[in-house]
Amino acid sequence: MIVTRSPMRISLGGGGTDLPSYYRKHTGFLIAAAINQYVCVLLNKNFAEDLLIKHSKIERVSDVNEVEHPIIRECLKELNISGKNMEITTLGYLPGGTGLGSSSSFTTALLKALYLYENKNKFISTRLLAEQACKVELERLKEPVGKQDQYIAAFGGVMSFEFLPDDRVVVKPLALSKETLYGLEDSLMLFYTGYTRSASNILKEQNDKTKTDDEEMTNNLHFIKELGYKSKKALESGDLIRFGELMHMHWEHKKQRSNNMSSSQIDEWYDLGLKNGAIGGKIIGAGGGGVLMFFATDKIKLRHAMMKAGLEELRFKFDFEGTKARIF
Repeated sequence: MIVTRSPMRISLGGGGTDLPSYYRKHTGFLIAAAINQYVCVLLNKNFAEDLLIKHSKIERVSDVNEVEHPIIRECLKELNISGKNMEITTLGYLPGGTGLGSSSSFTTALLKALYLYENKNKFISTRLLAEQACKVELERLKEPVGKQDQYIAAFGGVMSFEFLPDDRVVVKPLALSKETLYGLEDSLMLFYTGYTRSASNILKEQNDKTKTDDEEMTNNLHFIKELGYKSKKALESGDLIRFGELMHMHWEHKKQRSNNMSSSQIDEWYDLGLKNGAIGGKIIGAGGGGVLMFFATDKIKLRHAMMKAGLEELRFKFDFEGTKARIF
């Protein structure tokens, strides 16, 4: 049996500039962190001749083209694996659509498992794993998504990513002191809104406008990218309060990209957070629901206010291992 796991992620600045429609013209930049919320894949040899898949539903098929789950189907086809005598089970604590990059975490975990299934001694580099996950999602499935999720899931850590016009990605860990790293981890708080949403619908709007050189959208992403650089500088200099203020600025501009980015309820929760110990925050991922992240100077006060408002806190630590596997 092969068991793989990939971490989910939180975006810390510059999100949205990792879409090809933007970075191929202007270069993208963002910072993100992997967290210890995971998507797991169990892959086992099955004596039955067909392919058995267990996710939100159970599939039993005799041909890979019959697989309904799009990521599983395309990963198998990408690696030219028939799926015969194979059982694939997926596990995760959180539902999809939370904005934490679970789809890409699943893709990297599945690809890692499939590589090992074909040859237990076969090595796939972290970079190749991220690149192959991007190929599956962006090219095979034509999803209007960016590349940060696949890279941070594969690498783990607190990282900066520069997305170059020729599709290369420059990956660098942030130069953080231990004090800053622990302070950042302690100050960030996540609250599940209870709403899940499809990132594709919101990102498609951004993608379409960027492709047509919409001036308002392009200028917004230019500004967000600069906030990404400023956030990196603030963190590496140990100025966490400045980072929290930049996060608030990021959210105010992020909302301008789509009317579906926020809602009256999300705005109400966000304002409540600012009045109760937070100095900045945003909805993680494409927006519209999922997880609300705050930078808090008074965690107890913020936790009490959010719990009273009905939001569930999602506790976390940073993950520095990325996608990993074990063979039993």
